[in-house]
Amino acid sequence: MNDKIHSEEVDRLFQGILTLRNTEECYQFFEDVCTVNEILSLSQRFEVAAMLREKRTYLDIADKTGASTATISRVNRSLNYGRDGYDMVLGRLSEQEKK
Repeated sequence: MNDKIHSEEVDRLFQGILTLRNTEECYQFFEDVCTVNEILSLSQRFEVAAMLREKRTYLDIADKTGASTATISRVNRSLNYGRDGYDMVLGRLSEQEKK
């Protein structure tokens, strides 16, 4: 766990997120909490992570997502040296899609 972000306030935020019941509630909450650009940046990084897991090239990812090579490198670093959060969530989504 990253001690720089761990706090009661962040715990409360994450607990609040865990109460969301569906995609529409996520839109409602995140549109209030984040700017449009922040939401789009998060979704872009998530898409980059999925494409990196599929072994797509940086050029292909940049063309498809509009992400900079710096963003792609940052996401790739998280996939290789991070806390495995992307892998956990993308794996769960993959399992859901199989059902």
